[in-house]
Amino acid sequence: RIKEATSSHFHSSNAIKTSKYNIFNFLPLNLFEQFQRLANAYFLILSIFQLIPQISSLAWYTTVIPLMVVLSMTAVKDAIDDLKRHQNDNHVNNRSVLVLVNGRMEEKKWMNIQVGDIIKLENNQPVTADVLLLSSSERHSLTYVETAELDGETNLKVKQAISVTSEMENNLQLLSAFNGEMRYESPNNKLDKFTGILTYKGNSYFLDQDKLLLRGCVIRNTDWCYGLVIYTGPDTKLMQNTGKSSFKRTHMDHLMNVLVLWIFLFLGSICFILAIGHGIWESRTGYYFQNFLPWKEYVSSSFVSATFIFWSYFIILNTMVPISLYVSVEIIRLGNSCYINWDRKMFYTPKNAPAQARTTTLNEELGQVKYVFSDKTGTLTQNIMIFNKCSINGTLYGTVYDKNGKRVKVSEVKKVNFSYNKLADPKFSFYDMTLVEAVKKGDRRVHLFFLSLSLCHTVMSEEKVKGELVYQAQSPDEGALVTAARNFGFVFRSRTSEIIVVVEMGKTKVYQLLAILDFSNVRKRMSVIVRTPENRVMLFCKGADTTLCQLLHPSCSALRDVTMGHLDDFASEGLRTLMVAYRELDNSFFCAWSRKHSEACLSLVNRENKMLNVYEEIEKDLMLLGATAIEDKLQDGVPETIITLNKAKIKMWVLTGDKQETAVNIAYACNIFDNGMDGMFCVDGSDAETIRQELSSAIDKMKPKPLLESDPINNCFTTKPKVPFRIPEEVPNGNYGLIINGYSLAYALERNLEVELLRTACMCKGVICCRMTPLQKAQVVELVKRYKKAVTLAIGDGANDVSMIKAAHIGVGISSQEGTQAMLNSDFTFSQFQYLQRLLLVHGRWSYNRMCKFLSYFFYKNFAFTLVHFWYSFYNGFSAQTVYDAWFITFYNLVYTSLPVLGLSLFDQDVNETWSLHFPELYEPGQHNLYFNKKEFVKCCLHGVYSSFVLFFVPMRTICNSVRSDGKEISDYQSFSLIVQTSLLWVVTMQIALETTYWTVISHFVTWGSLGFYFCILNFLYCDGLCSMFPNVFQFLGVTRNTLSLPLLWLSVALSVVLCILPAVGYQFLKPLFCPSTVNKVIDRMHRVKHPLPPPVQTKLKHSSSRRSAYAFSHKQGFGALITSGKFMRSMMPKKR
Repeated sequence: RIKEATSSHFHSSNAIKTSKYNIFNFLPLNLFEQFQRLANAYFLILSIFQLIPQISSLAWYTTVIPLMVVLSMTAVKDAIDDLKRHQNDNHVNNRSVLVLVNGRMEEKKWMNIQVGDIIKLENNQPVTADVLLLSSSERHSLTYVETAELDGETNLKVKQAISVTSEMENNLQLLSAFNGEMRYESPNNKLDKFTGILTYKGNSYFLDQDKLLLRGCVIRNTDWCYGLVIYTGPDTKLMQNTGKSSFKRTHMDHLMNVLVLWIFLFLGSICFILAIGHGIWESRTGYYFQNFLPWKEYVSSSFVSATFIFWSYFIILNTMVPISLYVSVEIIRLGNSCYINWDRKMFYTPKNAPAQARTTTLNEELGQVKYVFSDKTGTLTQNIMIFNKCSINGTLYGTVYDKNGKRVKVSEVKKVNFSYNKLADPKFSFYDMTLVEAVKKGDRRVHLFFLSLSLCHTVMSEEKVKGELVYQAQSPDEGALVTAARNFGFVFRSRTSEIIVVVEMGKTKVYQLLAILDFSNVRKRMSVIVRTPENRVMLFCKGADTTLCQLLHPSCSALRDVTMGHLDDFASEGLRTLMVAYRELDNSFFCAWSRKHSEACLSLVNRENKMLNVYEEIEKDLMLLGATAIEDKLQDGVPETIITLNKAKIKMWVLTGDKQETAVNIAYACNIFDNGMDGMFCVDGSDAETIRQELSSAIDKMKPKPLLESDPINNCFTTKPKVPFRIPEEVPNGNYGLIINGYSLAYALERNLEVELLRTACMCKGVICCRMTPLQKAQVVELVKRYKKAVTLAIGDGANDVSMIKAAHIGVGISSQEGTQAMLNSDFTFSQFQYLQRLLLVHGRWSYNRMCKFLSYFFYKNFAFTLVHFWYSFYNGFSAQTVYDAWFITFYNLVYTSLPVLGLSLFDQDVNETWSLHFPELYEPGQHNLYFNKKEFVKCCLHGVYSSFVLFFVPMRTICNSVRSDGKEISDYQSFSLIVQTSLLWVVTMQIALETTYWTVISHFVTWGSLGFYFCILNFLYCDGLCSMFPNVFQFLGVTRNTLSLPLLWLSVALSVVLCILPAVGYQFLKPLFCPSTVNKVIDRMHRVKHPLPPPVQTKLKHSSSRRSAYAFSHKQGFGALITSGKFMRSMMPKKR
């Protein structure tokens, strides 16, 4: 049936795979990922050492079992995450579709579809694979598809089969006999391009993207169609744009790897010092002491003994990085992920959709985001166009006033009742009754205005059920305008290539369609010429005010000025506007013009320019009717969210495939841009040199050349390092915005320009990149990741956003009407963009703060615990004897200190969620990683070293030469061990109490309960019964009752706690006084405000008219050529099913 020219390419299965693991590679791949954590590899090596009895002071299972628990817990979590991906994949792969097999239709699963199969798709059915359209139920084999999941656009597209295959219709015999050779391009990710040639019956036919139905599209308003499968599974353009699943690791994970390496080197150094000490002690003292302490048979000299002692101390001191660290990290991340899943304030009731953390490894990264890359359509906007206001003959409609002439909010007014119009769209909302009254009174200008909207368009109408009209428009703006005219009594009912049927105020009228002067980017307007039932020739035109104002009749100057004032008001509200005008034509003038038009259409040379000239001859001396204002409805709370993110020093970049003017219009509406900005840079060069000059000019304006040559940025460029360097933050001299299109971006992303582009963009308050391909979106994200030391977040809702979502450190998918691809490939999902501020400023900030407190405390308590052995070694001949009881060493991290730190890390809040959102400045420390970095790590380690010194020497000097009340000495090893470990637990408990800022019942229970539990366990482990039953295991017989009753013990504990906690208390008290941070200043302001202030009232901004006609600029080439060709017409004959 089919031969592909790219036969060297192996055709993939149609099964898709977004999961990372399968049953065979899960264990090796997951272990490989886990052992990328340096600590896991470290503990594996340590476990091997503990199997050697000559050097091991501890049993092998003390490390092996915790390591297995950690690896198992992480593996189970990863398996659960991946299982969800498998379930989603299976749901898609097991969908059914009809396939032509041996002359009859059979049902097959999607995953079993192969290249060369002919499949049947029905209305509202998703497309199975990338298929060449062969025929459909519609005349001339037109097929309507919705491409929301591919490009984020909900308006319908039209596909058309080539004539030679459309003749087969649904004749299964002809389809089965179809045998041709296809040559087409190899799989790629270009959604808007396809090139191929079909050779059939000795003729060759050119194929382009208009003949292709892509996977991810949905068939609409087409009963059935047949297609030939040409790309399957991972070869489809949808999957080519998804990119590869990568293992994302947080900046904290990378930092912990470095710190573990530091600790490893520090541990080696200490062990080396202690081994030298042991060698010296053995050669000077131990050698002569062998009658009492004989050397082992494998020890031949003090050097050999020191070598063994080195490894013994290496094992004893390994608790500087306890294995429980990673268990705790995973539990904390899991808990904070659950908070996101349970957050009712991120639950979207209309869709019954909660927020979801699809991964549990990136929570603290949410508190460090510096750059947000957002799609526009469906992410910032709802992609729903609403007819909001209009100006007709100088009168403004759409704004509601009360009896006193005061403006009333729309939410306080009832909607206009259109029940008198049987063909009205029930979903349409309008609130100004004066416009309805003007229509009912028969105001001629108002009628002409709506007649113009009902005629001047390329919308197609469908009426499968009488009275229920469905409009198919190339642009949602077009649909909104025609729907408005429909509700006000001018109903576009149907059309052919020659007529347009309109129901005017209940009366059906037929207009003869004489010409369509379709929209183009150059003209920025469209016109239709019709002959009315009264035999008058009328031209109706709509377009950008900047264009139409120049074409108006001089008599319209006064009306033009009034209308322009209304347009300014519309623009100030961020509405998309256009002007509407008409002209009555003389019949003889039109006939002469029509001949010129026909000649231009048939011209083979310079056809487009000739057409433009002909259009200009007739589109002049227009009479102004008015203007329309359409709201590109933003998602709820988008402007407020972006203002809040800006206050948190989070930069917002919009990466969209839409036209520049549309994107800029939304940028103003969203507060990414505002009129108070100092300048706007538009990079639109068509070659590398022009773009370089534009970028350099922008940099010079934002940051004049430094007087000193020692400028850090200049140094970066003059040295020209081979390894990618980090570009430091540059402070501009004002607020600027950057706009760049996809064509210019292709040059700017090249190696010789990318740094200039990044410098320019990073100094701007907001950046708009338009007309971008999915690949370019990912490249921009990668560019920032490569040169900036910052956390990036990408948010989108369509398949064209997947590569960007995967490229960013954090990917967020919006579950919207545009499909599920972005959601399935994201790390976090929710339904509304406004939830992003809560995800970052509340959950992200809390997660980051909690993780930082956890790590600081964890390293502190383990340094304090472990280094007591170091001080003790100077008193035991460096013999690798432990200070503590073996059971205390086992339980210290797993039992005694695990719950308090988990309580801190799961429940602590420095400020509540209300204050977090009201003071976005609190988010800033996370962006610079101020709470836990290498400097903070050194601080907590030094505090741990100091505490270990106090914890050893205070008890040592306390019991030295001390006696009990009965005169017996208490300076024995077991009593000393009990005093040290009791002092240690009191110190670390008080330290965590000092760190806790938000006390709950659970916090009190786990903090003080763990201390009480220690004394319970102490009495149990050191009781007479256990010690008599297992004397080799439980050796501290009677120590508890003898030692805990001593006043000296409690004096030692109290003194140790005071000395250890005093530096921390002093630091926390004095630092805000003498060196207050931004957060200290904000918290100080909070203390002066009893309740959060109401959100600031947004002032009305006046935007320049240069962007107000966003509709006309963004409108695409319509169905004009298709309409006039007659190909869209439905057959009047009964369709073959």
